[in-house]
Amino acid sequence: MVERYARKEMSEKWTQQAKYDAWLKVELAAVKAWNKLGFISDEDCEKICTKAKFDVDRIDEIEKTTKHDVIAFLTSVSENLGEESRFVHYGMTSSDCIDTAVALQIKDSLKLIIDDVNSLQDAIKSRAYEHKNTLMVGRSHGIHGEPITFGLVLAIWYDEIGRARELLEHAKKVISVGKLSGAMGNLAHAPIEFEKLTCESLGLGVAPVSNQVIQRDRYAQVMSALALLASSCEKIAVAVRHYQRTEVYEAEEYFSPGQKGSSAMPHKRNPVLSENITGLCRVLRSYAIPAMENVALWHERDISHSSVERFILPDGFITADFMLMRLTNLIKNLVVYPENMMKNLNLTGGLVFSQRVLLQLPKRGITRENAYKIVQRNAMKVWADLQEGKKAIDEQGHSLFLQNLLADEDLQKSLNADEIKECFNYDYYTKNVDKIFDRVFGKLSKFAFEFN
Repeated sequence: MVERYARKEMSEKWTQQAKYDAWLKVELAAVKAWNKLGFISDEDCEKICTKAKFDVDRIDEIEKTTKHDVIAFLTSVSENLGEESRFVHYGMTSSDCIDTAVALQIKDSLKLIIDDVNSLQDAIKSRAYEHKNTLMVGRSHGIHGEPITFGLVLAIWYDEIGRARELLEHAKKVISVGKLSGAMGNLAHAPIEFEKLTCESLGLGVAPVSNQVIQRDRYAQVMSALALLASSCEKIAVAVRHYQRTEVYEAEEYFSPGQKGSSAMPHKRNPVLSENITGLCRVLRSYAIPAMENVALWHERDISHSSVERFILPDGFITADFMLMRLTNLIKNLVVYPENMMKNLNLTGGLVFSQRVLLQLPKRGITRENAYKIVQRNAMKVWADLQEGKKAIDEQGHSLFLQNLLADEDLQKSLNADEIKECFNYDYYTKNVDKIFDRVFGKLSKFAFEFN
């Protein structure tokens, strides 16, 4: 289903046509390597490189008899050649062709995924500077903690996605190797230069040592990198879903004209995109386990990995590509409600300033234990007052917590009214936002002055 909506550039990398194109590319690179080594004449090399082609339908027809896809492919290719066909696949085993070709497919697919990640980071970065100083409440355990800014939330997302990108780049390096070492990996039927020349012409490195296959820990690194990326993307999607909850309503997905949220309830505007992203990320993570299970093959190889990879590689990359594009658009179009963020920040009657008050008292000689008791007893009164229906903020703009503190005689012995009121200053909590942004985005960020 995802493939139906996926970017054409990615989905086309995993078609049957693309698979056999990559196989042929490897086979022709091998022919050229044999030519450079003097084993195949210039004339035969030119004939093969000019005339070699295949037909997908013909391969399918042949495979019904051979029950072997590589042999069916080679038969289709040879039908378009003359006697020179004897040099195609010379000294090679099936996995020499397949694994080297798949490395090309994965390498190219990872380039697209990394481009997607860069676009996602650009979108997050832009919104982070837009909301660098947009106040909101920070939450732990889902409970109000202290004031933060929405820009800091976005900066965390940006930084985390950056680490995922680094893992993808490393995985691309790990997977970008080929092997033409023969049936048991001992290079018995070809000089070692043959493998080097073939891989170099394909833009790949050479696996330093291999058996009949490229070792599957390389594939596992790729799928694990995608899985970790998915975990971070789901983290963002889950946050959006929480922000869109009616009780919170600090941000929501863009709801386009004519869009419908429910067949039964016309008022509904549901976070369908972020819920979809959450589900896709679960699928992507699930592919990491079979990729790891594929590492342990019998002796020099078996084919238990093959059926797994026919699913997880195309599905994984196509799903990741689609998910990243969806998430990027979600971030770009996310509707943010700063007024509701401030409303929620004041919801608990000033309790978000409790630590600021707590930290002032040890400076005046009060033990931390006694300071905690003073602040907590006044905070607990606020919870009770809120339950009784009292306003969190009075007509003078004083919060319930501030009112309680100003009436506390023990506290007055250490802090005067002005000193207590100063603890309720939002600027205290945002004074280092610029420095944090410099650490995350760099001082010379092109976005640094765009939204100021």
